[in-house]
Amino acid sequence: MKILVIMALLLSASTVLAGTRVEGVRLWPAPDHTRLVLDTAGLVEHNVFSLSGPSRLVIDLKDAALSTDFSKVDLSGSPIQRIRSAPRNGNDLRVVLDLKSDIKPRSFVLEPNQQYGHRLVVDLIDEQGSRLDRATSPTVTQDSAGKRDIIVVIDAGHGGEDSGAIGPRGTREKDVALRMAKRLADLINQQKGFTAKLTRTGDYYVGLRNRTLLARKYNADLFVSVHADAFRTPQPRGASVFALSQRGATSETARWLAQSENRSDLIGGAGGVSLDGRDDMLAGVLLDLSMTASINASLGVGDSVLGRLGRVAKLHKQGVEQAAFVVLKSPDIPSILVEAGFISNPTEEKNLASEWYRNKLANAIFDGIEQYFRRTPPPGTLLAWEKQQNRGGTDVSQYRIQRGDTLSAVARENQTTVSELMRFNGMNDDRVMVGQTIRIPSS
Repeated sequence: MKILVIMALLLSASTVLAGTRVEGVRLWPAPDHTRLVLDTAGLVEHNVFSLSGPSRLVIDLKDAALSTDFSKVDLSGSPIQRIRSAPRNGNDLRVVLDLKSDIKPRSFVLEPNQQYGHRLVVDLIDEQGSRLDRATSPTVTQDSAGKRDIIVVIDAGHGGEDSGAIGPRGTREKDVALRMAKRLADLINQQKGFTAKLTRTGDYYVGLRNRTLLARKYNADLFVSVHADAFRTPQPRGASVFALSQRGATSETARWLAQSENRSDLIGGAGGVSLDGRDDMLAGVLLDLSMTASINASLGVGDSVLGRLGRVAKLHKQGVEQAAFVVLKSPDIPSILVEAGFISNPTEEKNLASEWYRNKLANAIFDGIEQYFRRTPPPGTLLAWEKQQNRGGTDVSQYRIQRGDTLSAVARENQTTVSELMRFNGMNDDRVMVGQTIRIPSS
């Protein structure tokens, strides 16, 4: 009899060991959802369903056992009151979240990456309306004539469970990006005529499409996404600036035309053109025109930012690069992505981990943004009014060439051509020198 009992216990233990262990748990509260992450020893089958009266979320894991302590999880800032668990059907595990209110669940599994192993992710989505639904245009300063601020939306890359690249000393891209984004927002908000908004203000994840949707909700004049690059070897280094590629623009135009919900949206911001009711050919032409203007403006502000970054950091490439990043695909908002440096390079990782260096980069990005908008301010803004007043009725302004400037960049930012600048300044070629003052004809 004793032998049978021992054999039964051994069989039971081997069954548990054969299952998937839940080895850890993390919680990432965000403004419109909370992400619960369960670290598992391997792939796990699961089922999620909600219960009411009281509000609960049930997570059933097949052939799984608990090897962590849910009672130690900090639940502050989340809709979860308590996490309970118990074995179910012999070898399965049931996890119950006692909730403060009803939520909409979404779950999926993630493959291992350089920081985590297998994971089961459960998003608890706010039923009262997402942050996108609640987002409104920011309050901007206006003078008596109704001249508005320029609105810059700053996007800190990655966040929450998505750490981004990780340096050899453990520095995480998501932390570097958020600190730089906050510093850049502070600089912009301190400048008269500008208002900054952040896509995320803490350590949580925002979907890539939602980042650009937030920029549209805020009626942004510019979208800036901040990242830190990485490579499989430690040698590459230097900052980069990206704008949307033509390939990315083409795919996004097709996506807009294919999705009916986009037809009622506007291109060109508030007071812009709606695609609703227009045939595919006309809608495609309007989108192409808007996308082309957006890319040209993105290249202009990218040139300005890159020139300023080149004064404080090594540049990976001397010109603005173009790629099909999702966050750059707004058809009517100039958008750039700034790679602050290679976090995989030990020297640059050390720099990016330091506040003084991040502040230098943020200051350079701000200087580039301000320089661009002072040259080409959007109509109706305080900067546009000031530019007109400063001209005092003349048709000429002056610009002193800075390090990293090219005549083509100056021409683009002032909405003129290289040949016109050469003719206006009596130049025989397009070479310029630092400190040289050139005359800019009014556009």
